[in-house]
Amino acid sequence: MNGCLKPAGPKDVFLSTFDKQLDAKRRIVVPAEFRALTSGPFDGVICFPSIEGDCIEGGGQALFERYDYLIEELEFGDPVRTALETTFYGGIHRLGFDTAGRITLPETLCDSFGLTDWVTVVGLKDRFQIWPREAFQAHRAAQRDIARQGLADLRLAQRAARLGAAG
Repeated sequence: MNGCLKPAGPKDVFLSTFDKQLDAKRRIVVPAEFRALTSGPFDGVICFPSIEGDCIEGGGQALFERYDYLIEELEFGDPVRTALETTFYGGIHRLGFDTAGRITLPETLCDSFGLTDWVTVVGLKDRFQIWPREAFQAHRAAQRDIARQGLADLRLAQRAARLGAAG
């Protein structure tokens, strides 16, 4: 190996997209594939308001450690560090699984993002997001446009680099 970490296999990460229905108590069944990935100090997940979108973000110990490392890299008192600490640490809810594999989403998070009935749960490798179903459809379309343009730009840069190296 060249010093790089081996990429996680498909069984080691949150993948795919699921539509789920919240029940009257704001409970949602966490996909079994996701529950298997949440090793940590308790049987459940952490959830908090996403920094990237109008949704809930969640995950297990790996997600917590990723954000913790990112925050610790910033100097104490840095306004970005303070904003991340407030959003992440201050926004975390520990949600335990019940015997049916459900979590109960906090009312404050549901109200913040308009989660009332059907939601979309999206796997993003070491984390997942919970979106209102309709909002996710618009988000997915926007993300595909960004991905298309980003991939086209990357290919142009790679082609230019190859031509520059050859010439």
